[in-house]
Amino acid sequence: MAGNSRNNPRTSKKKGAQVGSGGQRRRGLEGKGPTPPATARKGHVKNRVANAKSKQTANARRQIARRGGKGSSEMVVGRNPVFEALRDGVPATTLYVQQFIDNDERVREALQLAADRGGIHLMEAPRPELDRMTNGLNHQGMVLQVPPYEYAHPDDLAAAAFDEGADPLIVALDGVTDPRNLGAVVRSVSAFGGHGVVVPERRAAGMTAGAWKSSAGTAARTPVARCTNLTRTLEAYQKAGVVIVGLAADGETEVGELPALGGPVVIVVGSEGKGLSRLVGETCDYRVRIPMPGGAESLNAGVAAGIVLYEAARRRA
Repeated sequence: MAGNSRNNPRTSKKKGAQVGSGGQRRRGLEGKGPTPPATARKGHVKNRVANAKSKQTANARRQIARRGGKGSSEMVVGRNPVFEALRDGVPATTLYVQQFIDNDERVREALQLAADRGGIHLMEAPRPELDRMTNGLNHQGMVLQVPPYEYAHPDDLAAAAFDEGADPLIVALDGVTDPRNLGAVVRSVSAFGGHGVVVPERRAAGMTAGAWKSSAGTAARTPVARCTNLTRTLEAYQKAGVVIVGLAADGETEVGELPALGGPVVIVVGSEGKGLSRLVGETCDYRVRIPMPGGAESLNAGVAAGIVLYEAARRRA
């Protein structure tokens, strides 16, 4: 009969209690917490896209490191900052303008400056795209893209001076993190006939748009070099016959009493608060101080560098 066939695998001849699931089915019905976002779910298309972007970012960083520390492009955001950057000669590749922007005086002036300079692409973009580019900053419908600065090699600064038959006059910055101070130093180096500025790669200001503005255009003709280790760079200069002079509040000699400033020299300027770091200070051939009868404890890097550069230029003249 149907259901009693010996060939029916569903028919059990075992009598007595049957083995249960032990609560496994009930536990399987319990919640497992909130569903993770799509980017975190393995195998999801958004997870694959996120992983691909992460790999691209890592590869880009490795390529930047291989190119000698060149950074990514910088964005100047806002109508006044964009106008001032264009007016002050900050290098730029692209000016992004929001679609249907209110055409006020600042917008017209910025567009005219970009057109007059040439070489700057004008791009119209919707507001959401500008929001994404600036991470939600108040861009006011205008974004200026500044290309990465092309840093020189520290050896190139001294070599260029020697090739000209001149004694190198270089400023190295130790722990100066304000780009405006870096721009002011570049301006002073240019004014007093110096051959360039050296900055460390880490924990130091770089040639941003702010530094370009502070340099008042002199960054276009005064090279800035970047080094991985400032102490080793100064030692290499010493081997090339260049004297290292560090500025310190407790320096043994006053600036005006050091004849070495008339020859090949690197002037090392520390931060306003901490001054020279220990290793850099120990590497210097001379440590000099600037007399300040007014009683001020210190000067910012731009002012201090300008004073010593003036003394060096006076001795060379």
